[in-house]
Amino acid sequence: MGRMSRQRPVKRVSQNDASAHRKDEKPSGPHRKDKERKKKADMGKVFINISIGLCIFSLVWFFYALYMRSSLARRVVTLHPSPQVLHDNSTSAAVSPQRFWGSYRPQVYFGMKTRNPRSMVTGLMWMRQSPEADVSLRHTCEQGDRLHSYGWLAHDGLSFGVQEIRDTDFILTTEFVKRPGGDHGGDWTWRVTAKQQSSAPQPPIISLMFYVAADTQGSLQAHVEERGRLSSVTGSSEELGSFKVTFGKPTAGEAAGTKYASYNHLKTVSPGLEKLTDIVRSSLSRRFVFSPPSGERRPYVGVDVHRPPTQPHQQKQTNPRTESDFVLHQVTAQTPFQIEVLFESGSFRERPNQLAGRVMTEELEEKVAAFNRKFEETFGLQGKGFTPAQVKFAKAALSNMLGGMGYFHGQSIVQSPYNEHPLLYPEGSLFTAVPSRSFFPRGFLWDEGFHQLLVSRWDPEATREALAHWLDLMNADGWIPREQILGDEARSKVPAEFVVQWNENANPPTLFLTLQALLDAEPLGRHSVATEGFFRRIFPRLRTWFEWYNVTQSGPLPGSYRWRGRDKDANLFLNPKTLTSGLDDYPRASHPSADERHVDLRCWMALASSIMARVAQLLGEPASDYQRAKRELSDNARLAELHWSEHLGAFADYGNHTPAVSLVQEKVYVPPGQPRHQFPAARLVRSVRRAPKLQYVNALGYVSLFPFLLHLLTPDSPKLGHILRDMRDPGKLWTPYGLRSLSKADPMYMKRNTEHDAPYWRGPIWININYLAVRALHYYGKTDGPYQESAAVLYQELRTNIIDNVYRQYMETGYIWEQYNDTTGRGEGSHPFTGWSALVTLIMAEQY
Repeated sequence: MGRMSRQRPVKRVSQNDASAHRKDEKPSGPHRKDKERKKKADMGKVFINISIGLCIFSLVWFFYALYMRSSLARRVVTLHPSPQVLHDNSTSAAVSPQRFWGSYRPQVYFGMKTRNPRSMVTGLMWMRQSPEADVSLRHTCEQGDRLHSYGWLAHDGLSFGVQEIRDTDFILTTEFVKRPGGDHGGDWTWRVTAKQQSSAPQPPIISLMFYVAADTQGSLQAHVEERGRLSSVTGSSEELGSFKVTFGKPTAGEAAGTKYASYNHLKTVSPGLEKLTDIVRSSLSRRFVFSPPSGERRPYVGVDVHRPPTQPHQQKQTNPRTESDFVLHQVTAQTPFQIEVLFESGSFRERPNQLAGRVMTEELEEKVAAFNRKFEETFGLQGKGFTPAQVKFAKAALSNMLGGMGYFHGQSIVQSPYNEHPLLYPEGSLFTAVPSRSFFPRGFLWDEGFHQLLVSRWDPEATREALAHWLDLMNADGWIPREQILGDEARSKVPAEFVVQWNENANPPTLFLTLQALLDAEPLGRHSVATEGFFRRIFPRLRTWFEWYNVTQSGPLPGSYRWRGRDKDANLFLNPKTLTSGLDDYPRASHPSADERHVDLRCWMALASSIMARVAQLLGEPASDYQRAKRELSDNARLAELHWSEHLGAFADYGNHTPAVSLVQEKVYVPPGQPRHQFPAARLVRSVRRAPKLQYVNALGYVSLFPFLLHLLTPDSPKLGHILRDMRDPGKLWTPYGLRSLSKADPMYMKRNTEHDAPYWRGPIWININYLAVRALHYYGKTDGPYQESAAVLYQELRTNIIDNVYRQYMETGYIWEQYNDTTGRGEGSHPFTGWSALVTLIMAEQY
């Protein structure tokens, strides 16, 4: 009923009407189909057009993405667009004749070259003649040579140098003097003196080998006289024109006659400067006899004919390297004896006399006297009451810094996230100091800022040149590769895993420390034309460099910063290293993440913003952004909010962290009945006993001190009081030798990071950070505030401890060291390390 009642009424149609209706409908069927077909066709066209449009858009987007990726991939090797700070010929003999020649080969015990990309090089090798089979050939500075000591005693970085090398039972003294003249950098003379050590039972027989080698350009001709003695080498090259190298005969002293010697020489070609030692070693023969007129005949080892090692199965090189001339002169004589080597430029036509014998002695004495006068005028150590022996030590520290400055040319190997494989960076040159002639004979970005603090006191022009070279290596984004491995000779000293430089990785911007020193060296508002011109040339690059740090190293919160480049394979490290921070294995968050905040980097950026503001004001450039950044990064309240750990009572990093980690023996499953040696050896791997969480990394050490080290804390800050107490606590950072890098109470103190990595920044004393600490104590000790007196007392104690220990170790071992043991004070690590450890000279002079 219900359903029927809602049915619509049926309309009745008559037969005639139905027939008529059917007649009317017949023509409408095909027409409707046409309309439907047309509608479907139109919709199909729309769909096709949309599809074509999407395809075109996808193709455009694809090619745009390819273009952008290619562009980004090339950007890592695109140099900064601003004009170079230094012109291409700024290091040429025409523009800079005084600095053209120099001891710019810090990686060899004694050698010279020009500041030219393809310079002729000269050098010294030597060996003690012995009946034993092994030949101890010395050439490149090697810790494995176990020399008693070697280093410059006096070097002005410009015109002369005196070095002493103590081998097993003899001493070599190497001296050089330069004389300006002509169009190609003038002349120079070497004098090498060999003498027996007092403890040696009899005078040893020594072979000295002097060589000249071309580097892909130029030619050399050997001139041989009687008994096969190589008397001279003449040659020519683009940067030197024509020249002559003369080898004097050995004498027993300046006024003495010629001494008996045996002579050998080698004339061959070299595929690269890094191959010179191998070429000489493969040319040695025992067929020669040393026959003094009065004395026993004895066989000796000498260069003969170069016999390259045969490699029959080696494929022919697709890009064979250019072979260059290499000439070597060997003199074998019994100590004591002395030899002079003269380089004379063909364009020096009005030479008053030869720079040899008595003339060389007099010029050297004048230069040494001038060096001593300038040293006292600059540092005033005698006036401060230091003993003659201590002053001599400080002169050696400075001289090794200056004598360790090198000139390098080549291409870095770099990579970015947009490159599948590493790329060659554009060719570049670098004039820089090096941390260690034996272990780190190349440029390191964060080391250089410390190096130039000392160099700038002695020679501001050399510092400006070094900084300009570093900044000229900047790419378009503002990145500077932190380790400069330029050329095959430099690359041959670097393990493969450290060669490639990643463009996301920074280094502490310590060049701002040097820029601060240059600004402070002149009265406020009265900067010299040279200083102002220098800052004007570098400002575009400084601006980009500062921006690069703020973009690439920013942290998760406003005003926070995070080092990129931490070790990713956390399983093998007790605490993954942060090489980019410069503090390598210093404890950071146990589990690297994007949530980290690094207090030391924030402090470096506070310093950078302060210097950027000063430079901008000096040049009349907009400074408001830098001043605002300085205010924000110097804000003690915000600093504490981000980095003050109440639990530690100190400043700390923040991140995903757990202290419950240890290294344990890895378990290797060996199926029953299988021999153990067929399976991998068990390694030490990290065991995490408690899950990490976001928290402060409560490690007290150098990182905790950075707000104090860089003078960010206000003089009345209670946190300054905390820091001073922690510094003076022997159970934490204080030692009789300097401040240790990590608190003795920290669980990571002196713990290995892997089974192969000994503790590095986990306890040992480092002079660069101790210099900053002494400098900060001096600042707070001179500034009114509740902690002024405490800072002043600590300043005197810490300064004395550092000076006494570094000096004592130098006298006992012959070296300045990379780091010092926090328990015994003994020097450790690489040596000589006259990079930032030479800052002891500034500590002695109280120049901060």
